[in-house]
Formats: sequence, C-alpha cells, structure tokens
Amino acid sequence: MPKYRLIVNPISGRGTGERSIPEVQRLLTEYGLDFDTVLTERPWHAAELAREAVVDGCEIVVAMGGDGVANEVLNGLMGAQQDGLGSSAMGILCAGRGNDLAYGVGIPSLIEEGCRVLAQGHRKTIDVGYVVGGDYPDGRYFGNGVGVGFDAVVGLEAVKMTWLSGFPSYIVAVLKTVFLYYTAPLVTLECDGETSTQRLLLVSVMNGQRMGGGFYMAPEGKPDDGLFDLCVGQAVSRAGIFALIPHFMRGTQATQEPVWTRRARKVSITAIEGSLPAHADGETLCTAGERLELELLPGQIEMICAAPQTGV
Repeated sequence: MPKYRLIVNPISGRGTGERSIPEVQRLLTEYGLDFDTVLTERPWHAAELAREAVVDGCEIVVAMGGDGVANEVLNGLMGAQQDGLGSSAMGILCAGRGNDLAYGVGIPSLIEEGCRVLAQGHRKTIDVGYVVGGDYPDGRYFGNGVGVGFDAVVGLEAVKMTWLSGFPSYIVAVLKTVFLYYTAPLVTLECDGETSTQRLLLVSVMNGQRMGGGFYMAPEGKPDDGLFDLCVGQAVSRAGIFALIPHFMRGTQATQEPVWTRRARKVSITAIEGSLPAHADGETLCTAGERLELELLPGQIEMICAAPQTGV
C-alpha cells in the first residue's frame, strides 16, 4: 500500500485540480515518494475516500483542491479516527479558490512548494472544530473556521461565480452581499458560559486566521492553541459595512467600534429573530439555520506543513 494517497477534486479552481495532476505526479516521483491518486466524483466523496485510505493503511492522505475537498478529507480522517479504524496524517496541495485552511496551518499555496513540503514531511498536530446544527444535526468537523451571517452569504455568492476565481471572486461577492444581507438578525451568543443577545451582522468562529482568500478574521489565530478566536460584527449601516471591508483585509477590524473579539472553547449561536446562514470551511452548513453549537477539540490530527523557519 502506498504511503501517500492523493485525493483530487478535478473541478476545483475552475479545473486547476485536474490540470495540476501531471505536474504533481512528476514532482512527487522525483522526490521518490510512494503514492497513488484518486479523483472525487460527487459531494462528500473525498470524505469516503479518506476513510478508505485510513482503512487501507495509507500513512498520509493529501487533499488536492480547495477548502471544500480539504474539509471533506478532514471529516473522513476524523470519522475514521473516532470509529477506531486508525489514523493518518493529512496533507494539502492548493488548487482551489481560497485555500484558507492550508494558509492557517502553514502550507504554501504554490503546487511546487507544496510538493516539497510533502517530501520534507514536517508534522504539526492541530486542533479541530466540531459544529452541530443546520443541515448537520449529527455534526461536521472543520479545520479553519465557521462563518455565520454576512461572511456565509459572501461564500455562497462567490461559489456562484463561474467567470471569476480566487480572492477577486470574494471581493465581488462582498460587494453583492452588502446589498443582499444587511439586516442583522437578533442573536444570542454564548461563549464558554457567557451570554449576550444583540443584533449581529456576522460571527466568525476561527481555528485558523483567514477566510475568503484574503479576509483576516482572526489575524492572531493559531490552530494548535486549544481555543477558537471569535470575530463578531454588530449591526451597522451599508456605509458602515463598506468602511469595515479594508480593515478585514488588513486584519485591523478589532480597532473599529462595531467589531469585537473573544476566545473560547465552546460557542453556541441562536437566532431569536431572523435566521442564520452559515458555512464551515466554505462548505454550506445551512442557509437559514436556527441554532449552531461549536466545540474545539484540541490536538486531533497531524498536518504535513512547512517547518518553522530558524535563524537570527
């Protein structure tokens, strides 16, 4: 059985996943790695393939695509681990729209550099989030973050854009969402037992740092510190939303009055008036949910990532 199994989403990044296969196979062969390659064919197929890879005894399972396939592979690995089937480390080769999970755990965005990181094999154990609610009453794992409200609608709008990809697609989606989703629902937010009820435009519960390929929801977030980093935006006018966008791109939004941050291990979000659109790692949790419960599970999975830089 090969040591590495590549799970490729061929349609990620408007076909970048499939187009990158020959280059990846060449590079990994030059590095002398023992690997095989499988392609996804439908939603949730990557989770099934990751689970099979664990059962087959693969030591490292590599998600090749965007945040969607990475999230599915993560769920497959976590499910296999929880069911006592064994464990495998996870790698990522970036070929998608946002690649935010990879960014948060220290995996380079370029294919050539990503293959070198796989060959070097440095490992870091990271925390994993678990969310229950919406379309997932039995729960779903996530590695980077859950977005509720405005940023969830941004993600839904970005996916619709077949004519644009990468960070620019999220910028356009933000501009559209300002006119689609600007009435903040009344929400009860509970963080490690502390409860508040107010109108919130967005709640980002982060294990990583970035969403949408360039919006730094938690610039100080670390995926191995045992806590979520929350970014919470209160209700503001449309003009107020436009004013905040550059701050989210720089990661300075916490300096603005409508935004506050907090760290917690357990979070629940309940809609009192209105509903909750939400995503996990860019994958839709619900378009009109009522309640979400989130918990951070410390030290759950090994990621193959770039080694820390040393020097003076």
